[in-house]
Amino acid sequence: MKRRHCAAAAITVVCALAVLSAPVQAWAAPEPPPSVQQAPATKSLAEVREEIDRLYEKAGAATDAYNLAEEQVKKQSAELSDLDRAIDAGRSKIARLKDRIGAQAREQYRNAGLPPGTQLALSSDPRLFLYGLNQIRQSQQASDSALSELMRAQADLELYTDDAQDNWDELEAGRLKQARAKKEINARIDEAKKLEAQLEEKERARLLELEKQAQAAAQSSWLSSGALKDINREASPSGRAAVTFALAQIGKPYVWGAEGPGSYDCSGLTSQAWAAAKRPIPRTSQEQWKQLKHIAIGDMRPGDLIIYHSDATHVGMYVGDGMVVHAPRPGRNVTLTGAGSMEIRGVVRPDA
Repeated sequence: MKRRHCAAAAITVVCALAVLSAPVQAWAAPEPPPSVQQAPATKSLAEVREEIDRLYEKAGAATDAYNLAEEQVKKQSAELSDLDRAIDAGRSKIARLKDRIGAQAREQYRNAGLPPGTQLALSSDPRLFLYGLNQIRQSQQASDSALSELMRAQADLELYTDDAQDNWDELEAGRLKQARAKKEINARIDEAKKLEAQLEEKERARLLELEKQAQAAAQSSWLSSGALKDINREASPSGRAAVTFALAQIGKPYVWGAEGPGSYDCSGLTSQAWAAAKRPIPRTSQEQWKQLKHIAIGDMRPGDLIIYHSDATHVGMYVGDGMVVHAPRPGRNVTLTGAGSMEIRGVVRPDA
């Protein structure tokens, strides 16, 4: 009996120890309902405007890359077409030369391997002998000439074929660059539109007002700095023609990659304006900055191009009175604005 009591006591102790040593489930405090959770900090309208501007600047940079790739694709396509025509002409020429050489070979075969001139040279008649010598000389020269021409034609054809392959490779590389740039453009524009869409109508109106205020402040600061010595210098005849064209496009929408007549991007507008003035210039703002003559801002005259941003990805045309005509960005139309309302990289003169 005593043993049973001891055993029962031991079992009780073991069970108690097991309970005490068992893991205890932790219970977290319940999350507060959504209505009392802390809302994320919202951006101010000024911050939203800066973010939208940044996205459109990135889209502008990608647009310049797209336009440059498009120009390269056009150039490679034209060169490839020229090479294709040269290859076709080369093949036709080789076929004609082979026919000519083949005809000469067949003629020799029909005459037991001796051309007519050789047969005459073996004649006992002195006149026919002299005539035969001349015929032999002419026949040999013709054969040598045909063979030399055939070799040159084959070498040219091989060179054209190699060039065509190189051009094709560059063409495909240009198309890939275009595709990447197009993807980047659309992504940045979509981001900017999404930001704007999240704003209420009154906020969007206020956003536009903030944009105008910032541009006006920048323009005022630029003019008061004395950077532009004379706001009404006289334009050159071609400059006036370019300005006339550009001003006539005011109100037309910005569309990236567009060169008119119904819509433009920034460099599409400036390049077409100068094309109308009979002075073709590079298609993109970055190439305009690289290739055209740089002019001091203080010496600027109507028709000159103002290149904007540190990466030269925007351009407008100076029209006098401290103003520039330009195609701003998606969602905007070709317009007049203060020349100093954006970050100026420098000025170039297409007809310098």
